[in-house]
Amino acid sequence: MSELFDAVDALVSSRSTLPPPAERKRLRQAHGLTLDEVAAALQVRRATVSGWEAGKTEPRPPERDAYARMLKQLAQLYPASAPVPSQDTAVSETPAVPAVPAPSVAEPAKARTEPTTDRIPEPVPEDTALRPAAVPHPVATTRPTSRRPPARNAAPVGSPAGGVDARFENGPLAVVDVADGQALAYCVGGLVLDVPAKSISALVEWTLSEGRLGQPKLSGPGKDADPLIVLTDAACEHYGLPVTLTKEERLAGRIPEGHKVIKQLTRANWQLTKRGFGPWARIYRPAQGSERACVQLCIPSWDALDTRHWANTGQLPPADLARLLGTYAARVMTPRGSTAVTGLELMTALHPPTRASEPDADGRRHSEHNPGSLGKDPVDCAPCEAPDGHPLLADLPRFHHRTPAEVLVEEAYDWARPLTDAECLRPHLVGIDVNMAFAAGANGLTVGLGAPTHVKNPVFDPKLPGSWLVDLSHVDLSRVKLAKDKWVELDAGLLPSPFTPKGERPEGSAWYATPTVAYAVELGYDVTPIEAYVRHDAGRYLDGWYNRLRDAYIATMADLGVGADLPPEEFLKAMDGYRSRDSGLAIVVSAVKATVKGGIGKLRERPRGEGWKPGQPWRALARPTWRPDIRAAVISRTRINMHRKIVKHAAFTGQYPVAVLSDCAVYASDGPSPLDFLPYRDGKPLPGGFKLGVNPGLVKWEGTQSVLWGEGVREQFNAPELNLARYIKDGTVTDQDAGE
Repeated sequence: MSELFDAVDALVSSRSTLPPPAERKRLRQAHGLTLDEVAAALQVRRATVSGWEAGKTEPRPPERDAYARMLKQLAQLYPASAPVPSQDTAVSETPAVPAVPAPSVAEPAKARTEPTTDRIPEPVPEDTALRPAAVPHPVATTRPTSRRPPARNAAPVGSPAGGVDARFENGPLAVVDVADGQALAYCVGGLVLDVPAKSISALVEWTLSEGRLGQPKLSGPGKDADPLIVLTDAACEHYGLPVTLTKEERLAGRIPEGHKVIKQLTRANWQLTKRGFGPWARIYRPAQGSERACVQLCIPSWDALDTRHWANTGQLPPADLARLLGTYAARVMTPRGSTAVTGLELMTALHPPTRASEPDADGRRHSEHNPGSLGKDPVDCAPCEAPDGHPLLADLPRFHHRTPAEVLVEEAYDWARPLTDAECLRPHLVGIDVNMAFAAGANGLTVGLGAPTHVKNPVFDPKLPGSWLVDLSHVDLSRVKLAKDKWVELDAGLLPSPFTPKGERPEGSAWYATPTVAYAVELGYDVTPIEAYVRHDAGRYLDGWYNRLRDAYIATMADLGVGADLPPEEFLKAMDGYRSRDSGLAIVVSAVKATVKGGIGKLRERPRGEGWKPGQPWRALARPTWRPDIRAAVISRTRINMHRKIVKHAAFTGQYPVAVLSDCAVYASDGPSPLDFLPYRDGKPLPGGFKLGVNPGLVKWEGTQSVLWGEGVREQFNAPELNLARYIKDGTVTDQDAGE
């Protein structure tokens, strides 16, 4: 009989009356209880309690009776008329990150992941291509398990001014992990969602229908960013994927076509892009009108996150990984692959190739070219801009070595010289590094937007982007013009030439980008081009790209305690150990800088295997953002910016660099600090020279070694012109380095 009584009691308790979901949350908050505390008391997960309070799920026996008992007692303590805190008292240890960046219209190293040509085919009828799609708002299976805590500083770059887009309220991405057989999606701001999906295809469906993940477009004519799902090792095992790739799979960049997961996707009518299922897999169904159905997967254990730029990000706990990637997504954009791929995709996102036309006679809008963009079709480069192996050079002899008069060579500095006797008497070698040098080179730069026009004997126009065949060997650095009608005398033997990457004086005619030729004119010398490939359709295509990456960099450095307007002494103090203040944000800084360099490098991406042979086209040539001329112009301007500062510093102080490597210059100094040789006067730097600061184009301290160290390593490796700028940071030189 007692068993029957127990069964009746259990039946009654299974129907214990519960207050409405909103009241459940009010009562918990009124008593100052966190979700974790309630979950621990009831021996359930935090996400489960959050689901009860959201009304998405209902408790079952035996937890239901205990939960009802708790709520009943709280209701007696806190009647409905009692004041209630405005939000959860549970505070996440993860600083908040805005879920999505604000839409903004932007006007006027080699990647190891997929190229940006690996796009989703979107056959859209012209008359419907740009009509707004009626996309139903998905509903998440659970609600946030902790409130989004307030940011420690002002809202980071990209935070929406008018609040979070309801379609993407859970942020741009989620890190999916598995614990006790349950998949969990860790989103930005400490949000954790239950993931009921048991397969990759179901995970994609859940992401699109219930995840509320994604990011609004960065430009009016653009597209919203697809949601990104990052799979941990446990998630890979849970969904039937290998935790690591075999050697053959790493070389191929994907798992085999016959893998069971790919078969599951095929049966569910999902497709993969041409790159297949690799570290950055894109899973989609063909677009219906303007409505996209695409999810991108990132698998860190497959080397999706290059350790050169992301450090140990792939080994972070899910919540920390979500916070780090979410910060990058909010301030730059949702990662689309490597930092290089993302840098290139950011250009397109800010300047989409097409836009909606004005309504025609029937009131329909069509897709048309978006002014200021590179368009949707690739254009051929000039023969001098083509790298070796390009189809334009197919008729050249197989082992022909092109001379400077045949090929445009605009690369970063790699120059060094022996120390003078006076420099050997100084105790220190101090390196200074230009912040975001290539970004600063892109700022305000006019680049060609269309195909080149070939002209003979042109008159040089510094405002016209292009490539120019001209003899600059007559430019004498011993006498240059610094300002209008102001000439200065310099020791040309201690200066690198601004016209060649190795700093050697040019011999005869050579191809140069517009900024290089314009600098020769600036120094006071006439130029007479022989021929040129110019682009009359031009614009400041990279301005918006620069602004977004600059703001991301400055905002993240500010979070690390390095402000934008610090006096030089305070700036050096703030930079000392800044990376140790928050290792996650320090990784974001590295990723932002890599996005700049990688994005510029991708403009002239070379073949990536795939059976390519010289003279044949390769995959990257099929995209409109394959633009070696733009890359050359940015690098040219970056090198010229560095030389201009070097010349002004030398004219004012009589000091010359002993080595320059890309954006780092090394000087012999009487003291170990940059302030021991940079000419500050009353806290103000030399106009047009080197200035300490965090902004792109300003410099920071790179490292200090002794002059004895420098002379010692050069003598050890019998390399009198070993580039000391390469090793100034920590002083470590290996045999392999010295032999390069």
